[in-house]
Amino acid sequence: MSLRSIVPFEARKLIDEGAILVDVREAKEHARENIPGARLQPLSAPDSPPPGLTAGKPVIFHCQSGARTSMNARRLAARLPAGADGYVLAGGIEAWRRAGLPTGR
Repeated sequence: MSLRSIVPFEARKLIDEGAILVDVREAKEHARENIPGARLQPLSAPDSPPPGLTAGKPVIFHCQSGARTSMNARRLAARLPAGADGYVLAGGIEAWRRAGLPTGR
């Protein structure tokens, strides 16, 4: 299984339709700036599904710039629940912010 790349506005649409957004950065990074509603599951955490994922519901993983999620796409795909489509937010939270989408602090 692999993760497909998705741009911020496509991600926003999927999130509005019920997709789960997972932040794979570390807790300090998430605390500095985050995408509202993103669930924190750092790459440094054990390889298990992030809490609250539902079978069949799309999951979008993001990091700061997209590099960490892209480099770890195979590992992240293994965290997906059965039947869930997986995505990588292209450009990470930086692209999200540049697209004018909201972030929290």
